[in-house]
Amino acid sequence: MIDTLFAPFQFPFMQNAFLIAVLISVPTAILSCFVVLKGWSLMGDAISHAVLPGIVLAYVLGIPLIFGAFAAGMTCALATGYLQAHSRVKQDTVMGVVFSGMFGLGLVIYTKIETNMHLDHILFGNMLGIGSGDLATAGIIAVVVAGILLVKWRDFLLHAFDPAQARAVGLRVAWLHYGLLALISLTIVAVLKAVGIILAIGLLIAPGAIAFLVTKRFVHMLWIAVAVTCLASISGVYASFWLDSAPAPTIILILSAVFVAAFVHKLWRAGRTEQRTEPLPAP
Repeated sequence: MIDTLFAPFQFPFMQNAFLIAVLISVPTAILSCFVVLKGWSLMGDAISHAVLPGIVLAYVLGIPLIFGAFAAGMTCALATGYLQAHSRVKQDTVMGVVFSGMFGLGLVIYTKIETNMHLDHILFGNMLGIGSGDLATAGIIAVVVAGILLVKWRDFLLHAFDPAQARAVGLRVAWLHYGLLALISLTIVAVLKAVGIILAIGLLIAPGAIAFLVTKRFVHMLWIAVAVTCLASISGVYASFWLDSAPAPTIILILSAVFVAAFVHKLWRAGRTEQRTEPLPAP
Protein backbone atom coordinates (compact mmCIF):
# COMPACT_ATOMS: atom_id res chain seq x y z
CA MET A 1 0.00 0.00 0.00
CA ILE A 2 2.77 2.42 0.98
CA ASP A 3 4.76 1.54 -2.15
CA THR A 4 1.71 2.30 -4.27
CA LEU A 5 1.14 5.70 -2.64
CA PHE A 6 4.77 6.71 -3.22
CA ALA A 7 4.97 5.25 -6.72
CA PRO A 8 4.98 8.66 -8.52
CA PHE A 9 8.10 9.70 -6.59
CA GLN A 10 10.09 6.72 -7.88
CA PHE A 11 10.40 8.01 -11.45
CA PRO A 12 13.01 10.68 -12.33
CA PHE A 13 10.67 12.56 -14.67
CA MET A 14 8.03 12.76 -11.92
CA GLN A 15 10.64 13.95 -9.42
CA ASN A 16 11.58 16.77 -11.81
CA ALA A 17 7.89 17.59 -12.28
CA PHE A 18 7.34 17.88 -8.52
CA LEU A 19 10.46 20.02 -8.16
CA ILE A 20 9.59 22.43 -10.99
CA ALA A 21 6.04 22.70 -9.64
CA VAL A 22 7.32 23.87 -6.25
CA LEU A 23 9.93 26.19 -7.77
CA ILE A 24 7.44 28.09 -9.91
CA SER A 25 4.77 28.16 -7.20
CA VAL A 26 6.54 30.69 -4.99
CA PRO A 27 7.21 33.55 -7.47
CA THR A 28 3.88 33.13 -9.27
CA ALA A 29 1.94 33.13 -5.99
CA ILE A 30 3.67 36.25 -4.64
CA LEU A 31 3.41 38.06 -7.96
CA SER A 32 -0.26 37.12 -8.36
CA CYS A 33 -1.11 39.07 -5.19
CA PHE A 34 0.24 42.27 -6.73
CA VAL A 35 -1.33 41.51 -10.12
CA VAL A 36 -4.77 41.04 -8.53
CA LEU A 37 -4.52 44.16 -6.36
CA LYS A 38 -3.20 46.21 -9.27
CA GLY A 39 -5.97 44.98 -11.58
CA TRP A 40 -3.44 43.68 -14.09
CA SER A 41 -4.97 40.28 -14.75
CA LEU A 42 -5.43 41.06 -18.43
CA MET A 43 -1.87 42.42 -18.59
CA GLY A 44 -0.56 39.07 -17.41
CA ASP A 45 -2.69 37.34 -20.03
CA ALA A 46 -1.41 39.71 -22.71
CA ILE A 47 2.25 39.18 -21.87
CA SER A 48 1.89 35.39 -21.65
CA HIS A 49 0.38 35.23 -25.14
CA ALA A 50 2.80 37.76 -26.59
CA VAL A 51 5.93 35.71 -25.86
CA LEU A 52 5.16 33.27 -28.69
CA PRO A 53 6.80 35.27 -31.52
CA GLY A 54 9.83 35.84 -29.31
CA ILE A 55 10.20 32.12 -28.73
CA VAL A 56 9.93 31.30 -32.42
CA LEU A 57 12.33 34.07 -33.49
CA ALA A 58 14.83 33.01 -30.82
CA TYR A 59 14.72 29.49 -32.23
CA VAL A 60 15.32 30.80 -35.75
CA LEU A 61 18.26 32.96 -34.59
CA GLY A 62 19.74 30.14 -32.54
CA ILE A 63 19.69 31.99 -29.21
CA PRO A 64 18.24 30.76 -25.89
CA LEU A 65 14.45 30.79 -26.01
CA ILE A 66 14.16 32.57 -22.68
CA PHE A 67 15.78 35.70 -24.14
CA GLY A 68 13.30 35.80 -26.99
CA ALA A 69 10.37 35.21 -24.65
CA PHE A 70 11.45 37.95 -22.25
CA ALA A 71 12.09 40.44 -25.07
CA ALA A 72 8.68 39.75 -26.61
CA GLY A 73 6.94 40.08 -23.24
CA MET A 74 8.55 43.44 -22.54
CA THR A 75 7.79 44.62 -26.08
CA CYS A 76 4.13 43.84 -25.49
CA ALA A 77 4.13 45.69 -22.16
CA LEU A 78 5.91 48.76 -23.56
CA ALA A 79 3.74 48.84 -26.71
CA THR A 80 0.61 48.68 -24.56
CA GLY A 81 1.79 51.58 -22.41
CA TYR A 82 2.75 53.72 -25.42
CA LEU A 83 -0.52 53.14 -27.27
CA GLN A 84 -2.55 53.86 -24.17
CA ALA A 85 -0.67 57.11 -23.53
CA HIS A 86 -1.00 58.35 -27.12
CA SER A 87 -4.57 57.39 -27.95
CA ARG A 88 -8.07 57.56 -26.52
CA VAL A 89 -8.40 53.79 -26.49
CA LYS A 90 -8.72 52.21 -23.04
CA GLN A 91 -6.01 49.98 -21.64
CA ASP A 92 -7.94 46.71 -21.81
CA THR A 93 -8.77 47.33 -25.47
CA VAL A 94 -5.16 48.13 -26.31
CA MET A 95 -3.94 45.01 -24.53
CA GLY A 96 -6.48 42.88 -26.39
CA VAL A 97 -5.28 44.20 -29.74
CA VAL A 98 -1.57 43.94 -28.91
CA PHE A 99 -1.52 40.47 -27.41
CA SER A 100 -3.81 38.95 -30.02
CA GLY A 101 -1.72 40.53 -32.78
CA MET A 102 1.56 39.24 -31.35
CA PHE A 103 0.07 35.80 -30.70
CA GLY A 104 -1.14 35.67 -34.28
CA LEU A 105 2.28 36.76 -35.51
CA GLY A 106 3.89 33.98 -33.54
CA LEU A 107 1.56 31.36 -35.02
CA VAL A 108 2.19 32.60 -38.57
CA ILE A 109 5.98 32.51 -38.10
CA TYR A 110 5.75 29.05 -36.51
CA THR A 111 3.94 27.65 -39.54
CA LYS A 112 6.61 29.03 -41.90
CA ILE A 113 9.66 27.44 -40.31
CA GLU A 114 10.87 23.89 -39.86
CA THR A 115 11.25 23.10 -36.19
CA ASN A 116 11.21 20.16 -33.82
CA MET A 117 9.41 22.27 -31.21
CA HIS A 118 5.94 20.88 -30.58
CA LEU A 119 3.32 23.63 -30.55
CA ASP A 120 1.33 21.87 -27.82
CA HIS A 121 4.37 21.99 -25.54
CA ILE A 122 4.71 25.73 -26.13
CA LEU A 123 1.03 26.42 -25.54
CA PHE A 124 0.34 24.01 -22.67
CA GLY A 125 3.77 23.11 -21.33
CA ASN A 126 5.56 19.80 -20.90
CA MET A 127 6.13 19.35 -17.18
CA LEU A 128 7.05 15.69 -17.60
CA GLY A 129 9.85 16.66 -20.01
CA ILE A 130 11.63 19.01 -17.61
CA GLY A 131 15.41 18.70 -17.60
CA SER A 132 18.18 19.91 -15.30
CA GLY A 133 18.66 23.06 -17.37
CA ASP A 134 14.98 23.94 -17.05
CA LEU A 135 15.14 23.40 -13.28
CA ALA A 136 18.18 25.67 -13.01
CA THR A 137 16.54 28.42 -15.06
CA ALA A 138 13.30 28.24 -13.09
CA GLY A 139 15.17 28.19 -9.79
CA ILE A 140 17.30 31.24 -10.59
CA ILE A 141 14.30 33.24 -11.84
CA ALA A 142 12.24 32.15 -8.82
CA VAL A 143 14.89 33.39 -6.39
CA VAL A 144 15.34 36.70 -8.25
CA VAL A 145 11.62 37.47 -8.64
CA ALA A 146 10.61 36.37 -5.15
CA GLY A 147 13.58 38.20 -3.60
CA ILE A 148 12.81 41.51 -5.32
CA LEU A 149 9.10 41.32 -4.45
CA LEU A 150 9.75 40.46 -0.80
CA VAL A 151 12.34 43.23 -0.37
CA LYS A 152 10.27 45.90 -2.13
CA TRP A 153 6.76 44.67 -1.30
CA ARG A 154 5.75 47.84 0.54
CA ASP A 155 6.72 50.03 -2.43
CA PHE A 156 4.91 47.77 -4.91
CA LEU A 157 1.87 47.64 -2.62
CA LEU A 158 1.64 51.43 -2.34
CA HIS A 159 2.06 51.73 -6.10
CA ALA A 160 -0.75 49.21 -6.60
CA PHE A 161 -3.19 51.04 -4.33
CA ASP A 162 -2.29 54.70 -4.84
CA PRO A 163 0.32 55.68 -7.47
CA ALA A 164 -0.21 59.37 -6.69
CA GLN A 165 0.67 58.83 -3.02
CA ALA A 166 3.66 56.72 -4.03
CA ARG A 167 4.89 59.58 -6.20
CA ALA A 168 4.26 62.08 -3.38
CA VAL A 169 6.44 60.17 -0.90
CA GLY A 170 9.31 60.09 -3.38
CA LEU A 171 9.03 56.63 -4.90
CA ARG A 172 10.06 56.19 -8.50
CA VAL A 173 6.67 55.23 -9.87
CA ALA A 174 7.93 54.62 -13.40
CA TRP A 175 10.57 52.21 -12.09
CA LEU A 176 7.98 50.37 -10.03
CA HIS A 177 5.56 50.24 -12.98
CA TYR A 178 7.99 48.84 -15.52
CA GLY A 179 9.81 46.82 -12.89
CA LEU A 180 6.58 44.94 -12.13
CA LEU A 181 6.03 44.39 -15.85
CA ALA A 182 9.58 43.03 -16.15
CA LEU A 183 8.97 40.66 -13.23
CA ILE A 184 5.77 39.41 -14.88
CA SER A 185 7.66 38.76 -18.12
CA LEU A 186 10.49 37.06 -16.26
CA THR A 187 8.08 34.85 -14.31
CA ILE A 188 6.29 33.79 -17.49
CA VAL A 189 9.67 32.75 -18.88
CA ALA A 190 10.21 30.60 -15.76
CA VAL A 191 6.87 28.81 -16.05
CA LEU A 192 6.86 28.54 -19.84
CA LYS A 193 8.37 25.06 -20.12
CA ALA A 194 6.26 23.70 -17.27
CA VAL A 195 2.75 25.06 -17.94
CA GLY A 196 3.01 26.77 -21.33
CA ILE A 197 1.71 30.07 -22.63
CA ILE A 198 -2.01 29.41 -22.23
CA LEU A 199 -2.01 28.09 -18.67
CA ALA A 200 0.63 30.49 -17.28
CA ILE A 201 -2.05 33.11 -16.66
CA GLY A 202 -3.80 30.71 -14.26
CA LEU A 203 -0.78 30.71 -11.95
CA LEU A 204 -0.56 34.50 -12.16
CA ILE A 205 -4.18 35.14 -11.17
CA ALA A 206 -5.77 32.28 -9.23
CA PRO A 207 -3.47 32.26 -6.14
CA GLY A 208 -3.87 35.99 -5.51
CA ALA A 209 -7.63 35.83 -6.15
CA ILE A 210 -8.02 32.97 -3.66
CA ALA A 211 -5.97 34.74 -0.99
CA PHE A 212 -7.91 37.97 -1.59
CA LEU A 213 -11.15 36.15 -0.79
CA VAL A 214 -9.74 34.58 2.36
CA THR A 215 -8.03 37.50 4.11
CA LYS A 216 -7.91 41.30 4.20
CA ARG A 217 -4.28 41.62 5.35
CA PHE A 218 -1.67 41.68 2.62
CA VAL A 219 1.02 39.81 4.55
CA HIS A 220 -1.43 36.99 5.24
CA MET A 221 -2.45 37.16 1.60
CA LEU A 222 1.13 36.41 0.52
CA TRP A 223 1.45 33.40 2.81
CA ILE A 224 -1.93 31.98 1.83
CA ALA A 225 -1.23 32.39 -1.89
CA VAL A 226 2.13 30.60 -1.61
CA ALA A 227 0.71 27.78 0.53
CA VAL A 228 -2.30 27.21 -1.73
CA THR A 229 -0.20 27.25 -4.89
CA CYS A 230 2.40 24.82 -3.52
CA LEU A 231 -0.27 22.40 -2.30
CA ALA A 232 -2.23 22.66 -5.56
CA SER A 233 0.93 22.14 -7.63
CA ILE A 234 2.08 19.08 -5.70
CA SER A 235 -1.44 17.65 -5.63
CA GLY A 236 -1.90 18.33 -9.35
CA VAL A 237 1.30 16.55 -10.34
CA TYR A 238 0.49 13.65 -8.03
CA ALA A 239 -3.12 13.33 -9.26
CA SER A 240 -2.06 13.53 -12.90
CA PHE A 241 0.03 10.39 -12.45
CA TRP A 242 -3.01 8.35 -11.44
CA LEU A 243 -5.48 10.10 -13.75
CA ASP A 244 -3.12 9.78 -16.73
CA SER A 245 -3.59 13.49 -17.43
CA ALA A 246 -1.19 16.35 -18.05
CA PRO A 247 0.13 17.91 -14.80
CA ALA A 248 -0.28 21.58 -15.77
CA PRO A 249 -4.03 21.47 -16.57
CA THR A 250 -4.60 19.39 -13.44
CA ILE A 251 -2.88 22.04 -11.31
CA ILE A 252 -4.96 24.83 -12.83
CA LEU A 253 -8.13 22.76 -12.33
CA ILE A 254 -7.34 22.33 -8.63
CA LEU A 255 -6.65 26.05 -8.23
CA SER A 256 -9.97 26.82 -9.93
CA ALA A 257 -11.79 24.44 -7.58
CA VAL A 258 -10.15 26.08 -4.55
CA PHE A 259 -11.20 29.51 -5.84
CA VAL A 260 -14.82 28.35 -6.19
CA ALA A 261 -14.72 26.88 -2.67
CA ALA A 262 -13.27 30.12 -1.24
CA PHE A 263 -15.91 32.16 -3.05
CA VAL A 264 -18.77 29.97 -1.79
CA HIS A 265 -17.35 30.09 1.75
CA LYS A 266 -17.18 33.88 1.60
CA LEU A 267 -20.81 34.09 0.46
CA TRP A 268 -21.83 31.71 3.26
CA ARG A 269 -20.02 33.79 5.88
CA ALA A 270 -21.51 36.99 4.50
CA GLY A 271 -24.99 35.43 4.72
CA ARG A 272 -24.48 34.39 8.34
CA THR A 273 -23.23 37.87 9.22
CA GLU A 274 -26.35 39.45 7.71
CA GLN A 275 -28.55 37.07 9.72
CA ARG A 276 -26.81 37.99 12.97
CA THR A 277 -27.11 41.74 12.35
CA GLU A 278 -30.71 41.62 11.12
CA PRO A 279 -32.93 43.51 13.61
CA LEU A 280 -35.62 41.57 15.45
CA PRO A 281 -39.19 42.12 14.26
CA ALA A 282 -41.24 44.58 16.26
CA PRO A 283 -43.65 42.99 18.74
